[in-house]
Amino acid sequence: MINISSNKVSKVTLGFLLAVVLAGALPAWVNAKPLKKKINTNILGVAIKGYDTVAYFKEGRAVKGRGKFSYNWNDAKWYFASAENRDLFIADPDRYAPKYGGY
Repeated sequence: MINISSNKVSKVTLGFLLAVVLAGALPAWVNAKPLKKKINTNILGVAIKGYDTVAYFKEGRAVKGRGKFSYNWNDAKWYFASAENRDLFIADPDRYAPKYGGY
C-alpha cells in the first residue's frame, strides 16, 4: 500500500486544478480585443465635431473634415480634410485620436 500524506495530495490536486483553469482561460485571454476607448461624439456619432484630427498635428490648426474622407473607428465617425490624412489616421489612430476620448 502506498502511503501519501494528504497534504501532498492536496497540493498536487490544487496545482493540477490551477493548471486546468489557466489552460482554459489562456485562449480567451490571448484572443481578447483591447478595450475600446470611449469617444466623445455628437448626436450623429461624429467625433471632434467633424474636424480633422490629423490636421492638428500636421498644420497646427483646426481644419474641418469632409464626409467623403471619413473613417469609422472605435464606434465613432471621423472626418478628414484629405485622403492622405485619413490614411495616416487609419495607420495609427492612437497617435492622432484626442487623449481622453475628446472629453
